Amino acid sequence: MNGSRGEALRIAYSPCPNDTFVFDAWAHGRVPGAPALDVRFADIDVTNGMAERGEHDVLKVSYAVLPWVLEEYALLPCGGALGRGCGPLVLTRADGPATGADLAGKTVAVPSERSTAYLLFRLWAAEQAPGGVGRITVLPFHEIMPAVRDGRVDAGLVIHEARFTYQDYGLRRLADMGEHWEATTGLPIPLGAIIARRALGADTLRRLAEAARASVRMAWDDPAASRAYVLEHAQEMDPAVADQHIGLYVNEFTADLGEDGYAAVRALLTRAAAEGLVPPLAPDALAFP
Repeated sequence: MNGSRGEALRIAYSPCPNDTFVFDAWAHGRVPGAPALDVRFADIDVTNGMAERGEHDVLKVSYAVLPWVLEEYALLPCGGALGRGCGPLVLTRADGPATGADLAGKTVAVPSERSTAYLLFRLWAAEQAPGGVGRITVLPFHEIMPAVRDGRVDAGLVIHEARFTYQDYGLRRLADMGEHWEATTGLPIPLGAIIARRALGADTLRRLAEAARASVRMAWDDPAASRAYVLEHAQEMDPAVADQHIGLYVNEFTADLGEDGYAAVRALLTRAAAEGLVPPLAPDALAFP
């Protein structure tokens, strides 16, 4: 790839407001000198699978999937989602399970078995639900709250804007995975990562990181510019909720992982490997060219 605008890189990210906000300027050719993008929208469970199969050049994935894909893909130091006070929630109906121990024998819906949300849930459950849960079922994240409300599952692990809307479904919060993570580590919550194919070469990987960082900063400088793109793909989300979503998930770690961001990712994957939940990482697996 020589970087001309005509040679589009295949990228897949979610239609969620944080991703469309972050990538708007780049996807629409407003980042000077950035490689062109051929964008596909896909749920996180789909992009995680794409990464494991080696599909696409650039992907937004769960940090939890990194141990399976870092031989072929490099973690970009920007563009992803980490933060504080933004972790996944376990939700139930008012008459449903009230504690982690109550999940024994129950069915819990999750957005992906390779999602960071599910990994955080498993680390939490190892302490708070010693009896385990009866069954895990994977549903697209926008189907989870209706499934809990309608009694098709006993509890649901939710992400993103569900933090702001779950009470509209008559649901209550059983636990906050982010609170548990922050209390036990003191680190931000690692959620979604941007990865790019190593075969593109170190120079191109650095250019991709620069383009992602520039796109984030352009979105901050002129939030109105991305408004139409965000709302077009926000699945009928209330604009105020979309704004809350962006405010929560697009932050200083999106522009640069920094020391705390990398420490959070290493802590998540080291803890998970110690529990036998993911393969161990090579010492330099997170290094960026």
